[in-house]
Amino acid sequence: MPSSAKAASSKNPRRSRTRRAGESAYGLLLLGGRALMGLLAVLLLVAGAWASWPAAQHVMFPQSREHGTMTVVRCGEEHCTGPFAPASDNATRRGKVSIERSAAADEGAELPVVVKPGTTAVVRSGFPGLLHAWVPLGGALLLASVVVAGGMRMRRTAWGLAGAGALLLTGAFLLL
Repeated sequence: MPSSAKAASSKNPRRSRTRRAGESAYGLLLLGGRALMGLLAVLLLVAGAWASWPAAQHVMFPQSREHGTMTVVRCGEEHCTGPFAPASDNATRRGKVSIERSAAADEGAELPVVVKPGTTAVVRSGFPGLLHAWVPLGGALLLASVVVAGGMRMRRTAWGLAGAGALLLTGAFLLL
């Protein structure tokens, strides 16, 4: 091939203004889709943290709250009930407190708990209670990993989110 033909084929032909505008619009559409998926993933994570916080705050910051043990006497469909025996100085004995069924063990078990202020509801304390309180965030991590992998094409980040969510849910399942 002569050098003049080689030089002519290596130059990029100029694209029309319409084609360049179409390519820019497609790029903006792709960028907008990724931004929307990122916003959805962040929304899922914020919703998971928001759903976890009402129980997690009592487990994470128990300094001024009432500590003690609850003996599970009776379990219904959603809640288990039993007496509360105080373990801290500021706690008072209660004849009947309730805990979510998913956080309770079998009837007759003694659970370390923290009383929610102003109520007769209790949450599990310690590491098992902490993991149980953050279970909604674990589910949100799993859902966000699907959005990040499929919508944003960030597979490594998605595997990290999925691993963190699965680890949290598995730990809560094994410790409760």
